[in-house]
Amino acid sequence: MVKALLVLTLSLIGIFIVDQGIKEYFILKAMEISGLPQDALYHRAVDVYETSCINMRLIFNYGVAFSMLSFLQENLKWLQLIMITGVLAYIINLKKLCYMIPAGILVGAGLSNVYDRFNHGGVVDYIYWHCGFNFAIFNFADMMIDLAVVWILFLNFKPQFCKEEKDIDAIK
Repeated sequence: MVKALLVLTLSLIGIFIVDQGIKEYFILKAMEISGLPQDALYHRAVDVYETSCINMRLIFNYGVAFSMLSFLQENLKWLQLIMITGVLAYIINLKKLCYMIPAGILVGAGLSNVYDRFNHGGVVDYIYWHCGFNFAIFNFADMMIDLAVVWILFLNFKPQFCKEEKDIDAIK
């Protein structure tokens, strides 16, 4: 169990640190470009880098995907913490080592976005896809959440890829 929790914790911390570092870079760069203090950026969009397909545009998202649930305002972060706790409890209850890396990625990315809500009131988003069509603005954590969900679903539907079938309590 200790090995599994260590794997989960390290992947969680790693994703959280990387995501927060990227977000801090974009906030500082947007402050430099706009000449505005951080709190003045909370309700503005600032293009940090522009290309023909993808812009790096700092924006604070007060909802979830496509700004859904923004009407929940301050309550959204508490709802997300409850959901993250539920996912974490489910994965730990599975007691399989193969789930710990994707679970750590999922929880670390989710906590990073929730941390943004506590610090900035909204999630720091910066990748704006507009090649051929306008898509949502998202961040590294969002991509990692998608990756982790697909990975966990894959392990659920293809259990043969989960080599360790013993309880993680038995792992030494």
